[in-house]
Amino acid sequence: MTHRIPPRPAIARMGGERGLREGRAGFLRLDYNENTAGCSPRVRAALARMSGDEVASYPEYEATRRRLARYFQVAPDELVLTNGADDSLRLVFDAFIDRGERILLVHPTFAMYYLYAALFEAKVERLRYDAQMRFPLEEVIHHLRKRKPRVFFLANPNNPTGTLLPAAQVRGILDAGSRTLVVVDEAYFDFCGVTVLPWIRRYANLVVIRTFSKANGLAGLRLGCLLAHRDAARAFRAAQPPFGVNTAALVAARAAASDRAYVGKCSREVLRSRREFENVLNRLGVRSFPSAGNFLLVDFGPRAPEIVKALEKRKILVRDRTADFGRPGHVRVTIGTRAQMARVAAALEEIL
Repeated sequence: MTHRIPPRPAIARMGGERGLREGRAGFLRLDYNENTAGCSPRVRAALARMSGDEVASYPEYEATRRRLARYFQVAPDELVLTNGADDSLRLVFDAFIDRGERILLVHPTFAMYYLYAALFEAKVERLRYDAQMRFPLEEVIHHLRKRKPRVFFLANPNNPTGTLLPAAQVRGILDAGSRTLVVVDEAYFDFCGVTVLPWIRRYANLVVIRTFSKANGLAGLRLGCLLAHRDAARAFRAAQPPFGVNTAALVAARAAASDRAYVGKCSREVLRSRREFENVLNRLGVRSFPSAGNFLLVDFGPRAPEIVKALEKRKILVRDRTADFGRPGHVRVTIGTRAQMARVAAALEEIL
């Protein structure tokens, strides 16, 4: 007789799988903040040149680590390669967070922070963005000084609100949280240009996360980077499996790093598209919030679920964020090319 082996209590409490949507081919995919223009032609060419031996061999990391260290202008021992930014976050928990330790978040923010907190049975302390999606800076600084949480996760720009903190305000957080690991998630750096990456030597409590999934268009290959003081980076590498990043991702990342012009072109197109789409929403009487990323948070009000479904019928996917705000209304729309956003605008005019 066999017996069912129960999972850990933390897994049982989570209540099932968290798979993302399948069957997105053929849609205009404005739901996951991908680069809708795709990756650089140099990336595709580099992947096409991969040999059978490269595919059949376990990956080697040093050449890519040194190339990307130059790209980010850090030392190689300050950089850790990961299987996407989600894996970077997992490493933060693996290396620094024990069961029951406190982490600080400002809600709403990136869902993976909550998922890993639940998996690791960490205690989440939440502050909130206000109705205007403004960051509660004074509350965060007070909390860091008084409560001294183990880790503070800051997405900058924040997903899904689009809120951006100036570097000077992040410095205030780092100073107030001198006994807290401050993880600054800069997944959308290429669309705003604001970074605290040069400070990793000055602040031993600072960790910066970057990804090649957004502006570089490598979401399907999964390549992220943890950048930190060498002591923290050493801890992250100690917590990693030996072959966590695949060879194709390494090849693609090196090629992407050689084509900054392509990323710049894509980012400029997104910024133009975002301004034009904001104007369309304003003309339609739909509220949107200022964003520094390749997306807009839009408040369609009570009609939001109907609008999301109507867009899907027109082969356009957007992300309903009802769960973040406790009421229907808020929808996150990835910003694509100007032609793609003109299609969305036409659809919304018809629906509304």
